Amino acid sequence: MKATIWHNPKCGTSRKTLAILEETPGVEVEVVEYLKTPPSAAKLAQLYRDAGISPQQGLRLRGTDAAERGLPDADDAAVLAAMEAEPILIERPLVETEKGTRLCRPQEKVHEIL
Repeated sequence: MKATIWHNPKCGTSRKTLAILEETPGVEVEVVEYLKTPPSAAKLAQLYRDAGISPQQGLRLRGTDAAERGLPDADDAAVLAAMEAEPILIERPLVETEKGTRLCRPQEKVHEIL
């Protein structure tokens, strides 16, 4: 099974999720450091749709100015555009497999799609 993780190596939850993926037999892991290679707004929309959450639920509030900018109450297009322009606004880690997509907070959520 292939698993793609949208990863930030400075994030403990992201590192722990990556470790789970790497330790699971039969999982081929693709790591995308989203701060270096930001996903498009269209890709983010697809990830959130597949995860069953809204872009606002995928918005990183801690350590960002998202709340001050009114992004939690903005429409989907505005949130996705802000995330594409400033990927630090993307909550991590997102993991995508053939069984689904999850925002893995806490990291154990990754087991739902393995």
